[in-house]
Amino acid sequence: MRVSDDVWCNVEMHQHGLLRPMSAGELSDGTLRYLLWVAALLTPRPPQLLVLNEPETSLHPDLLPALARLILQASKRSQVIVVSHAAGLIDTLQSEPDCHSIVLSKSFGDTQIAGTIDPPRWEWPSR
Repeated sequence: MRVSDDVWCNVEMHQHGLLRPMSAGELSDGTLRYLLWVAALLTPRPPQLLVLNEPETSLHPDLLPALARLILQASKRSQVIVVSHAAGLIDTLQSEPDCHSIVLSKSFGDTQIAGTIDPPRWEWPSR
């Protein structure tokens, strides 16, 4: 839908208690980033592999469990690899029994795998 001569798409956020909707230009970086994660993770045509590098960046800590639930939902349709330092996100992801975690530690400038791991089951699609 064409909104005006110079705008092809418009995003507005309606929230209970606000006197008017907020345009995309008025939303915080974290809110916009969360909306982009929602769109990417709930896409109707998911990719076979999603690699998310620190998806918690710029998000309010209260949104991390909700983001984790979106990631878990996406993991039912795609293989998902998440790299994160955010405990709120990691804790929610690890509550899923099929979640495989690899914890890294740094010792004298050397990054190592903490503890022992069972390699995850890689599922590559057939061609």
